[in-house]
Amino acid sequence: MLSVTMRVVIIGAGGFGREVRDWLLQYAQAATMRLEKIELLGFLDDGTPDPDRLARIGAEHLGPVSTLAQLDAVYYVAVGDPETRRRIVRRCGDLGATPGPEFVHPSAVVGSDVELGVGTIVCPMTVITTHVRIGAHVHLNLTTTVGHDVVIGDFVTVNPGATISGDVTLEEGVMVGTGASVNQGLTVGAGSVVGAGAAVVKDVPAGVTAVGVPAKPL
Repeated sequence: MLSVTMRVVIIGAGGFGREVRDWLLQYAQAATMRLEKIELLGFLDDGTPDPDRLARIGAEHLGPVSTLAQLDAVYYVAVGDPETRRRIVRRCGDLGATPGPEFVHPSAVVGSDVELGVGTIVCPMTVITTHVRIGAHVHLNLTTTVGHDVVIGDFVTVNPGATISGDVTLEEGVMVGTGASVNQGLTVGAGSVVGAGAAVVKDVPAGVTAVGVPAKPL
């Protein structure tokens, strides 16, 4: 049987992008029983990434996002801000580019009946339980927990150590801060931000920032 090589670029050469690069390499090294291989081409970034930090990991800045049109590669957007990520994905679509399939780090635990959208990144030590629906281009960062029957919309970011309890809905473009928690059965409205360490005990309306214990909209 022939193996298939998936050529990959990472958009965003900041800290998270460099982490994602390492995790993709770990995934590739653990892929002894799979047919696909991963070839990491480098980073695309409209800014000026730190050349020393890229050199230390043997990575290359290939140019701005528009360079994607010249590359035969899929892409992952490793930019934490949901709205910025949405704009980049829109640009990539205009360039005719294809997002990578969902990426789940080998150390993550994913239960039964879980759906993950394209471009979604599930980071190390994350736990997703059962009957969970996760949209496209979602980031579930380090050691996050997603309970049963959760629905997560496109372009959501869940930062490290956050806990999403069962039957929760995170609508499109939500950001959940580091160490925050969302209690059972609640909804966080589209585009809202849950601050770091906040405890959500009531529904959060769309387009607000909720902070504190218990979390309240600013």
